[in-house]
Amino acid sequence: MVSLQIWILIVGFSVPMIISPGPGNTILATAGGRFGVRGTVPFWFGFEIANFVWCLVYGFELSRVMHDLPVAAHVLKWAGIAYTLYLAYGFVKPSGPGKQASMPRLSVVDGFLSVSLNPKIHSMIFVLFSQFLRPDVPLAQQVVQIAVVFTVLCIACHFPWIYGGRILFDRFSSEKSAKVQGYVFGGCMAAVALFLAFTL
Repeated sequence: MVSLQIWILIVGFSVPMIISPGPGNTILATAGGRFGVRGTVPFWFGFEIANFVWCLVYGFELSRVMHDLPVAAHVLKWAGIAYTLYLAYGFVKPSGPGKQASMPRLSVVDGFLSVSLNPKIHSMIFVLFSQFLRPDVPLAQQVVQIAVVFTVLCIACHFPWIYGGRILFDRFSSEKSAKVQGYVFGGCMAAVALFLAFTL
């Protein structure tokens, strides 16, 4: 069983990392603003499933592979940038009159890919498991418990971003406003891609 002291350290590390502004939270706020909380649920579900899956993957040794093969992290970074630009284009792509409002919502797969191609999330999970796994507790027990707690923290910390995005853009419902929103959201996504390209 993971000790209470380790749990306090895990929560103290995870909450600020999860809730702080970054590529993932920007995308969640953007989706919340564009599609509302209910419309963002499939994307959000895929997002959190990916967090859980990557916790299991890193917990069961991938962290060692990423450490030993820096090129893997480099490939992941540029794949994430390309996917973020693809999402940005989805918000601003040309459409006929009235089509912007019926733009397809982001799916579970989109949410899963957003996490899977986000270097910040991989770095966070890498540090989580490299720092808090203990040799005196069975590995499988630790990995599953930490993955569950981390995912619950993610759900709690990501909801305010989605809801905040909805509140911020709730008053803009005309076709012209929707078009402006598309450019704003696409610009946010593009800014995230630039951030990933030049800072990580």
